[in-house]
Amino acid sequence: MTTRIDEAITRIHRAEWARVVASLTRRVGSLDIAEEATAEAFATAVEHWRREGLPPQPGGWLTTTATRKAIDRIRRDQLGRRKLEEVTMGESLINPSLSGDPFADPLASADDDPGTALPDDRLRLIFTCAHPALSMEARVALTLRMVGGLTVPEIASAFLVRDTTMGQRISRAKRKIAEAGIPYRVPTAEDLPVRLEGVLAALFLIFNEGYLASSPDSSPVRVDLCQEATRLARLLHVLLPDEGEVTGLLALMLLIGSRHRARVSSSGELVTLDEQDRGCWDRAAITEGQALVRQRIATGVPPGRYQLLAAINAVHTSAAEARDTDWEQIVTLYDQLRRVDPSPIVALNRAVAVAELDGPRVALAEILPLEEALSGYHPFHVVRAELLRRIGDGRGARTSYSRALELATNSAERAHLSRRLGELGRD
Repeated sequence: MTTRIDEAITRIHRAEWARVVASLTRRVGSLDIAEEATAEAFATAVEHWRREGLPPQPGGWLTTTATRKAIDRIRRDQLGRRKLEEVTMGESLINPSLSGDPFADPLASADDDPGTALPDDRLRLIFTCAHPALSMEARVALTLRMVGGLTVPEIASAFLVRDTTMGQRISRAKRKIAEAGIPYRVPTAEDLPVRLEGVLAALFLIFNEGYLASSPDSSPVRVDLCQEATRLARLLHVLLPDEGEVTGLLALMLLIGSRHRARVSSSGELVTLDEQDRGCWDRAAITEGQALVRQRIATGVPPGRYQLLAAINAVHTSAAEARDTDWEQIVTLYDQLRRVDPSPIVALNRAVAVAELDGPRVALAEILPLEEALSGYHPFHVVRAELLRRIGDGRGARTSYSRALELATNSAERAHLSRRLGELGRD
């Protein structure tokens, strides 16, 4: 019973974290208090729900409990007396049940519908976290924590830094928001372009964490994160229908997300793109994503990073079988992408396409200069292992697979790499 409750709490945490934090941030005006109170509410839920079972409305229960935790926190802070009056006055109108049983099911608790307004609280929270007063890395990291609900180790993994470094970075970002009095709102039309880059980067990282989770204790694919990132991208697209990179990001999420059902085998092993059952792909998502790509191409405006990534995935999803993939077109698109984003990761991904077009030896020569920059990036070692395997260098492939296994944390990916390594045998 406890195991089932714990599994349910994990699912609810993924689904409700961002909504509770966002709702509470609007009420109390503090990211720090909102995050702390939400974490305390989930801790209380673990203890209470194990004893009493799940309430009919877990999300409402968490919102009310987190609100009480926040009020308690403000009460303990002598400097927060004025804020307490504002919050309790608002809450008495929103939810009169706050003065009752702290564990009562808030079935009638108002302000609990995430779809009551556009943009919703989570979108407001994203733009708050992506304020230009913060560095780009801080904007993305804070959004991943506050909106995506990712743990500090998960975010640190995404940035290839130590947990302590990331924890300090997030703390500094929250402190700067408080000290600068950054408002909790969607910016004006004039401010949107400055804020958009960080928002798009954060949403894409949330999506990526869902599509290949970094935590070894998580499901290999966290569909909830993919869906939430896509939902928020849709909201942005409604706000900014003519913004090419917003359209590109939404298309990219739809096209990548269309493959999630074929991503992991029944035995829990990652399935590579060339081996996936394409009959399991979501054709509706592919149709929508490809239409968005064509829509942007028709404008004649030079594409940005997300539009080019979406176009690459449109080519992949257009092929009925892996052998039908137009690798020449993909390499051409990567050439365009390198001019927009000359990063070593883009160069690595381009080399994968080059291997299909010109052979593994050419691709190996292209990734050699990337080794120093990507030494801690496990996909680099995976790519090198696969290329070395194809040219018959079993010893080199084993070394690279082993290094990739040391760095990889996703359980499905580790299973895949372990099998590939085992297939090579020993000298």
